[in-house]
Amino acid sequence: VWPHALASMFFPHLCAGCGSHLLKHTRSICHRCLSRLPYTNFSGQVDNPVEKVFLGRIGVEAASSLCYFTRSSIVQNILHELKYAGNTECGIEMGRSLGKALQSSGRFTGVDFVVPVPLSAAKKRRRGYNQSEMVALGVSSILPAETRTDIVVKVRNTATQTHKTRTERWENVREVFKVGSGTDLTGKGVLLVDDVVTTGASLEACGRALLEAGCPRLFIATLAYTER
Repeated sequence: VWPHALASMFFPHLCAGCGSHLLKHTRSICHRCLSRLPYTNFSGQVDNPVEKVFLGRIGVEAASSLCYFTRSSIVQNILHELKYAGNTECGIEMGRSLGKALQSSGRFTGVDFVVPVPLSAAKKRRRGYNQSEMVALGVSSILPAETRTDIVVKVRNTATQTHKTRTERWENVREVFKVGSGTDLTGKGVLLVDDVVTTGASLEACGRALLEAGCPRLFIATLAYTER
């Protein structure tokens, strides 16, 4: 007990949502924050707002987001911790929550592979990890399905999507994702996972690459949905 208490004093384990001290190292988000998250409950809804993002753009069997994204919120704090502070644990934990929502809906059946939207090799080296992969690992532990990072690759770096219009975002990511040569997606259901969906440009480009490579069933899921 003493070494653990001493470690907690000098290296406190803090909640990714509110920054409060966590007594146990088994969680990265406190129960209070988890209970206050603005859950969308989209998973069980046909033609929900996330599915409408991709309507007429790519064929998606079902799509969902776990929470609504708003600025200066618990969700933004968690995403910042995941993306910029190296807190991979909160991504996996939120991914498990997303996986449970997808599983309970009954609309995300037949998923064989969970595929995170890839980062460019250069950006992954700088960050040390792909935040979407952490989410995917959490999701795949629940469904269950296999997380695969070798199916889709990002062949070139792109400028940040922040402050770009929908058209600019699409032009920015067009033809930057490729399915690995020799990948056989015959009869496979693929769940494409990312941290946030706004215009859906990156997810659309990545999903299009999967569909063109012969994926017969495409699903999409993210931690957060930004209302436009």
